[in-house]
Amino acid sequence: MFDTLSDRLSATFKNLRGKGLLTEADIDATAREIRIALLEADVALPVVRAFIKSVKERALGAELSKALNPAQQFIKIVNDELVTILGGETRRLRFAKSGPTVIMLAGLQGAGKTTLAGKLGLWLKGQGHTPLLVACDLQRPNAVTQLGVVAERAGVGFYGPQPGNGVGDPVQVAKDSVEYARTKLHDVVIVDTAGRLGIDQELMQQAADIRDAVSPDEVLFVVDAMIGQDAVNTAEAFRDGVGFDGVVLSKLDGDARGGAALSIAHVTGRQIMFASNGEKLDDFDAFHPDRMASRILGMGDMLSLIEKAEQTFSQEEAAKMASKLASSKGKDFTLDDFLAQMEQVRKMGSISKLLGMLPGMGQMKEQINNIDERDVDRTAAIIKSMTPAERHDPTIINGSRRARIAKGSGVEVSAVKQLVERFFDARKMMSRMAQGGGMPGMPGIPGMGGGPGRQKKQQKQAKGKRKSGNPMKRKAEEQAAAVRREQTQAGGAFGLPAGEPGKDFELPDEFKKFMG
Repeated sequence: MFDTLSDRLSATFKNLRGKGLLTEADIDATAREIRIALLEADVALPVVRAFIKSVKERALGAELSKALNPAQQFIKIVNDELVTILGGETRRLRFAKSGPTVIMLAGLQGAGKTTLAGKLGLWLKGQGHTPLLVACDLQRPNAVTQLGVVAERAGVGFYGPQPGNGVGDPVQVAKDSVEYARTKLHDVVIVDTAGRLGIDQELMQQAADIRDAVSPDEVLFVVDAMIGQDAVNTAEAFRDGVGFDGVVLSKLDGDARGGAALSIAHVTGRQIMFASNGEKLDDFDAFHPDRMASRILGMGDMLSLIEKAEQTFSQEEAAKMASKLASSKGKDFTLDDFLAQMEQVRKMGSISKLLGMLPGMGQMKEQINNIDERDVDRTAAIIKSMTPAERHDPTIINGSRRARIAKGSGVEVSAVKQLVERFFDARKMMSRMAQGGGMPGMPGIPGMGGGPGRQKKQQKQAKGKRKSGNPMKRKAEEQAAAVRREQTQAGGAFGLPAGEPGKDFELPDEFKKFMG
């Protein structure tokens, strides 16, 4: 969603990098480019004005002049202000001290409340809670049935005593659901209310009546991040008419400009608490303003990536794989292990999304977007078409075996050969890293083990050439070395030749401008 804004900001900051000093004109020009980028992203005008004003005040003050690298400090200022307009610190859910916690969802029709109720329920289930989804949307056709299906897919409780489709009392359903939750030992109640086509006074009053009936601990306003400035206007009207405590952004994976997401927290004074960025039930997480700002500026989101890895990979399995790679040059690491690791990574989500969280990947958006997710399925099919012996020892795979595997997995014979070759290369590289050797062509990491032998080898190579066995040639080499030492000692710093300073040495043109 923020790709266009990220590209514009990256291009703007590219002009700053490498400058040792930023003038007031540089700051004004950069602020103007940022203002245009934000307005093109559909950010509300009052938010843009406040943002630019704050950035310029900090940049023109003492904060920038004292920085060792003013350009980097300016980017940091922009990052800090982005975090501020996105809500500042991460806002957590408030849970009731006794009895079930009641969370009420509200928003426009089509914002994705029903699906989001299931996503929130699954997320809370992962946090150790026992949520109950309550169907209080009795207006939209089949809304009750849809919520029941979503609850079943999420593996959480469901309460929908009324058929809906215009029949039933949503206020009574909401009131009864709290007692039902107590009876069935559900500690969180998620109330899905009817959506509105606009500022509908009748449905607005219905939402207020449900709020008064259940006294929710949290009222969350669900906003479709793709609908632009109208989302901000609707949020303000709902805040004044019913009131809400936090915002949930849905459809963040869309291709809209995303200005509503940047505007709504600043305009309404209510923080964004959750964000939905996909169609699957697990494409949902808590909203972190600092991480979102980092993504917008193209600096990745390593913390979210680490959290996803921790949720997917167990420490026991990771230690087991590491020991296999570290022993006997990684030969204990088989294609079965490779397949298991690949499937674990797939559980973390889309490969392109995972790569997008890495720092610096903003420059490779086109390549990341062209990644074919089906390649992982094809690789899995090839491995599963092998016999247990072939997976354990791929070296036994000859021409006839390759043909059989290719036929069983529906690929070309060359694809089987390439997979086996890539597996051997990957195993060799991972084994070197597990033993502390680092990446191929790079020195080992100190303290990681496996380094002493490599260090000794490097020390031997560092000793230089052996002395010649020819006495006359050795004498000539020693005289040449003595002349070099005298020149180095007689010269100034950096081993420059002897002579008057500045007479025999001239600075390159690119350095002259810094010498006045």
